[in-house]
Amino acid sequence: MSETAYSAKAGAAQGAPDILVFDVSGMHCAACSARVERVLNAKPGIEAHVNLALERADVSVSGGQSAEDIRAMIEKTGFGASLRQGSLSERQAQAEQVDEGRAREERHSFYLFVFSAILTVPLVAPMLGQWFGLSWHLPAMLQLVLAGIVQIVVGSRFYRGAAKALSSGAANMDVLVAMGTSAAFIFSVYQIFALGADAMGHLYFEASAAILTLIVFGKWLEGRARRSAADALRALMGLRPREARLVSDGGQGDRMVPIEQVQTGDRVRVLPGEVVPVDGTILEGRSEFDEALLSGESEPVLRETGDKVISGAVNGAGSVVLDVVALGDDTVLARIIRLVDQAQTGKAKMQNLADRISAVFVPVVIGLALLTFVGWLLAGGSFEAAIVAAVSVLVIACPCALGLATPTALVAGTGAAAKSGVLIRDIDVLEVAGKVTHVVFDKTGTLTEGKPSLVSISLLDAAMQEAALIGAVAAVQSGSEHPLAKACVDAARQRGASIPVAKAVTAHVGEGVEGFIDEEKLLIGTRAFLARHAVQLADASAQFEQLEREGLSVSAVAKAGKLVALLSFRDEVRAESKAAVAALKARGLKTVLLSGDAEETVRRVGEVLGLDEVTGGVSPKQKLDRLSALQAQGHVVAMVGDGLNDAPALAQADVGIAMGSGTDVAIGAAAITLMRVDVGLVGAAFDIARHTYAKIWQNLFWAFIYNVIGIPLAAFGLLNPAMAGAAMAFSSVSVVSNALLLRRWKA
Repeated sequence: MSETAYSAKAGAAQGAPDILVFDVSGMHCAACSARVERVLNAKPGIEAHVNLALERADVSVSGGQSAEDIRAMIEKTGFGASLRQGSLSERQAQAEQVDEGRAREERHSFYLFVFSAILTVPLVAPMLGQWFGLSWHLPAMLQLVLAGIVQIVVGSRFYRGAAKALSSGAANMDVLVAMGTSAAFIFSVYQIFALGADAMGHLYFEASAAILTLIVFGKWLEGRARRSAADALRALMGLRPREARLVSDGGQGDRMVPIEQVQTGDRVRVLPGEVVPVDGTILEGRSEFDEALLSGESEPVLRETGDKVISGAVNGAGSVVLDVVALGDDTVLARIIRLVDQAQTGKAKMQNLADRISAVFVPVVIGLALLTFVGWLLAGGSFEAAIVAAVSVLVIACPCALGLATPTALVAGTGAAAKSGVLIRDIDVLEVAGKVTHVVFDKTGTLTEGKPSLVSISLLDAAMQEAALIGAVAAVQSGSEHPLAKACVDAARQRGASIPVAKAVTAHVGEGVEGFIDEEKLLIGTRAFLARHAVQLADASAQFEQLEREGLSVSAVAKAGKLVALLSFRDEVRAESKAAVAALKARGLKTVLLSGDAEETVRRVGEVLGLDEVTGGVSPKQKLDRLSALQAQGHVVAMVGDGLNDAPALAQADVGIAMGSGTDVAIGAAAITLMRVDVGLVGAAFDIARHTYAKIWQNLFWAFIYNVIGIPLAAFGLLNPAMAGAAMAFSSVSVVSNALLLRRWKA
């Protein structure tokens, strides 16, 4: 297997299957995508998902099959296949080439439609004239010539598609169109030679030509709509620069280099108006950055020395120099693209029914057409009436709408969500999100700013010096990402305290941390954590309670088994949290706060925000138990958090929602990620999930009801072939257009 293939390890686990991505060309309907999927999944060690709307196949390979083997399998079904592989820039170029190819195909379909329409209008005009009392016909041989050109030139694409499908032992929309238009055309030719001058009024050249013209027109509209649905992902991919302005050492000036030549630790200059090529920290300068496409934030964000800037952001008026911390596939932008891509290529559960129907749809329709033909003859109808009804059944049945109903809604919905800063990773939450009854919040970094500051140090040991204490605490916590640990390190640096080297540091998630300074054990954490290590806390209980009543978070510090200090932190409530909680309650949802902070501190936050239920002093396991208890009572639970200790609860919840500012573990465990640090997006996530799920059901309903109503009408002769062809052409267009309404959604 190619080492440069565009692949990812599921769960990043050793030995997990490779995910290979192929762009598949030539698929026209659900039967096409179902055929490719069926052929690939028939091989041991392969699990494939083929997306008709995006025209791609995601193939999980755990056996000995190579990328070339899989490509050959796809091409054997009659479709083109190209593997996405190589470096980041090469994959981006491949995606652009595929997109350009699809744009050329759209233009070709439009030109083909115009050509076909010019030849078809003279054939259809007499039929339209009859509606106004006009009775005239083109000469039969002229009709034959015009319809024959359309049948050969325009119909050839359907004949080729039908031949490929039948050669692989399957049938698709091309087979129905080829059979229906050929039957109408050949019957009309027969009438000319059998009836001679009496054939006028018994010819159906206008039907065969109109069917092909309208279907090509419908395919052109459908193609444009499908490409529009993927605009969000295309826009994100377009943010990835291929070059960077590298700052050279030794005063040699800046030089533009391919992004692949940049390494972490390099310095990159970003001039006004340029797109940031890497994730980095500002070393020099300050500027405002437009992050609208990345986070949905409409206003430019000011970044100064020491602040982080992400790849894809557009620089404002200032020039800055960045220290490169991540590039290529490791950037925030690349992670966003992967999450959006994963959601758009997923398969919703409700799609399974459509897939099962699509697999047998075409053979069933052919059978119904034959039954219609025989039924008309047995009922005493003429051969002409029987053939017209059978043709109408063939051309009105449309498997395309069934295949496009779910994927187009997913692409449009997840794309609209991404533009507003809501990334949906697991599409199964679309169904669950509308049933949520309880929203459980973590406190720090979710409802509060997540940037606590150390406001006081209460020394409980007369021999302990404040500077020495905060230096030792910072030493033990220097490697931690916890907000309180960062606050301690910042406080030590601000005070100019000496930070020694800590050894044997061990973090206890949700409780505290321990380490050794000069062979003496230092414990920092909650009261329960220190009590579990046999530290006596009774003498400091009054101080604990007083600080907590003031709304402060308190960490205890013990040295050599003795309590020596209390550290007090303040973390401000986010400005938008109160309105966000009120909005969720207005939806009828119960709001719950579970935090590892002290009960009194958490209670004060709950009172300020108006939360329904508040519990403090809970460990990660207790959070998990509380969520499980709610679920056992029949409630559907959403969990919102950002920390490492939230990851188990995010995974346990029916809907896990991670703040984009949180840890990678939390984001990886969540089904939804909010890229903007705004808890108000929780309600927006529920909203877009509900709208997308509703669109999927609307599309499936119309796709099914259209065939359920249309086929009987055609079978009973209530629709002529031209009208049936028009209905077929616009059925898939209507489904895609309905899905595209989701693009207007905004948080």
